[in-house]
Amino acid sequence: MAGMRMAAPLMALRAGYSPGAVGLLLALFALTQVFLALPAGRYADRHGLKRPLGWAVLAASAGAGLAAAWPLFPVLCLSALLTGGATGAASIALQRHVGRAAESPLQLKQVFSWLAIGPAVSNFVGPFSAGLVIDHWGFRAAFFMLACMPLATWFWVRATQELPPAPVHADAHKARAWDLLREPMFRRLMLVNWFLSSCWDVHTFVVPVLGHEYGFSASVIGSLLGAFAVAATAVRVLLPLLASHVRESVVITSAMLATALLFALYPLLHNAWVMGLCSVLLGLALGSVQPMIMSTLHQITPEHRHGEALGLRLMAINGSSVLMPMLYGAVGAWVGVSVVFWVLGACVGAGARVAWSLGRATAHKAH
Repeated sequence: MAGMRMAAPLMALRAGYSPGAVGLLLALFALTQVFLALPAGRYADRHGLKRPLGWAVLAASAGAGLAAAWPLFPVLCLSALLTGGATGAASIALQRHVGRAAESPLQLKQVFSWLAIGPAVSNFVGPFSAGLVIDHWGFRAAFFMLACMPLATWFWVRATQELPPAPVHADAHKARAWDLLREPMFRRLMLVNWFLSSCWDVHTFVVPVLGHEYGFSASVIGSLLGAFAVAATAVRVLLPLLASHVRESVVITSAMLATALLFALYPLLHNAWVMGLCSVLLGLALGSVQPMIMSTLHQITPEHRHGEALGLRLMAINGSSVLMPMLYGAVGAWVGVSVVFWVLGACVGAGARVAWSLGRATAHKAH
């Protein structure tokens, strides 16, 4: 999906589509996840890891394969729906499995740090390899290569042992997903997660647009996104080693303040090397966040509802991701993409206080 999120908008830009159309295309990667997240979470609670992943592999390969066969804007939109939905369902099943495998809060931080390395690696491999293939063999070859990638994932998961079902309370059938939002800690966590996922989305959206405006090649644009992903991977490799020495709230708050500062600077940069350095720093900041958020989520939700909570989280942030890229495109077309960076950076900086209060509430609950 990371490769598709770079290649499909770049193809649309080169075909003459506006930033608004590109924003719509990017929004479609999240649209399916909005509607599938809760059912996918409940499906994972019932069936475990392998069955949801099997369906996700088929959908992702079909989505990229359609783009390779018919590289037209309407088909790219369908591909975005398929690959986005598949990635969302797969991530819920993986996160639920790993969270249930952990036996302590420290292990939660460690295992989610290890798990987060996978998407970080893919966020480098996808855009970078797609950019190279586009420059040498064209968009169709890139989409075909991306269609083969999900098939490889089944090789890695087929031997995984399923965990026993979680014990279910007698009144579990009466519970609704929206009941989770009545918990103040869960609401705060969703707000912080929305701020930070929006930062990831706007970076993915604006970098290809800025690169296109500056005349950068597909390889350079892919490298900028790849540098971001490499930095996110590096910090996630270190997090398991540092898990016993860091608090979730401190990591999240620091990342939000650093992101606000970097977003203020990014639009002022016009050199590819300097933009690459800024991407690396952003990757370090944003890459450290997801393991801390996932660790907190698993501590504040019942075990038999982990999949449902993960689905609600994914639905919330992707509901925003459907609307926000279109807003980014509209604002970018009206006043310039630099304003998108500056406004979101200001919001993230203001939201750091919420992350800090979440940490205090978590510590109070632990005591």
